Amino acid sequence: MRIYLVGYMGAGKSTTSKRLANKLGWEAYDTDRLFEERFKISINDFFHKYDANLYRKLETQILHDTLKYDNAVIATGGGTPCFNNNMEWMNQHGFTVFLKVSPQSAISRLSQSKVKRPILIDKTQEELAEFIMKNYAERLPFYEQAQLTFKGEDCDVEQLATLISTE
Repeated sequence: MRIYLVGYMGAGKSTTSKRLANKLGWEAYDTDRLFEERFKISINDFFHKYDANLYRKLETQILHDTLKYDNAVIATGGGTPCFNNNMEWMNQHGFTVFLKVSPQSAISRLSQSKVKRPILIDKTQEELAEFIMKNYAERLPFYEQAQLTFKGEDCDVEQLATLISTE
């Protein structure tokens, strides 16, 4: 069994994957970290050197490689579900959970984050807010295809584990 966590940047997918995996006695994986380990380059540096289309193609390969993991909670990148039929693929090969945060929470979290996301670099606070509102709205239809939607703000991993076990 694989659980795929999807949601917008800053929704807490990486943190939740570790906590949920610990609760279930499973392993946690993060597709962004798997990408960086395989290609020996940070995602930010990759975006500076190459284009987004190549990134999305390689990201999909990384996602498909997660089939080798059993009893795993896998945090995906914020854009992963939105390209190459990845959301449909995750629904076929695991159980998907949309960690839903409000756009306002995403703006707050991302503006305070130490990790700078490639598509957010060099934006003023106003540009950041405007971009996130638009980008979030574009991605939402993909996230909403998840088999379970769960509140990302103050994520209760105990409750999430219980909901997943009843699905």
